[in-house]
Amino acid sequence: MQFDIRNYFKNGKTPFTSQFSADFSSEDFDGTVVSEPVKCDFEAHSTLDGVAMTLSVKAEAVGECARCLTPVHQSYDFSVDYLVRERDLDDPDFELPLNEKGCLDIRELAYQELIFKIPRVLLCDPDCQGLCPICGKRKAAGCTCQPADEAAPADARLSILKQLLS
Repeated sequence: MQFDIRNYFKNGKTPFTSQFSADFSSEDFDGTVVSEPVKCDFEAHSTLDGVAMTLSVKAEAVGECARCLTPVHQSYDFSVDYLVRERDLDDPDFELPLNEKGCLDIRELAYQELIFKIPRVLLCDPDCQGLCPICGKRKAAGCTCQPADEAAPADARLSILKQLLS
């Protein structure tokens, strides 16, 4: 989805609106999958300062808890506002995804904003205790294992680390 922002600066007398779905199922979100199409609403209108734009995104993401590997389902529903001045379009440090003709790639913009919203580490609960290093069960599920003896690591493969720390 493209928005010709350069042309809108010249001829944009009426508000521009667009609704579309974007498929991000093949995109990388650090282990999180956005399998359903993301619903996006985009609006732009002229102001005295430039072009005011709003991007609204609704997405569903699934992944695993980083501590206990429980499936996690997250819903995202957010809006982001932008104000673009005509001089911004020629700025080499301009952060919005523009092509050489001055068209804004709204799909790429939605992807970038979603990357900022989806946490790099998903947790089923902020207080998730994770898995027991002895039995491998979720600690929150009632693991009854006693803490391992300090002299011997819970896993023999980790014994080399114990020697290095001595």
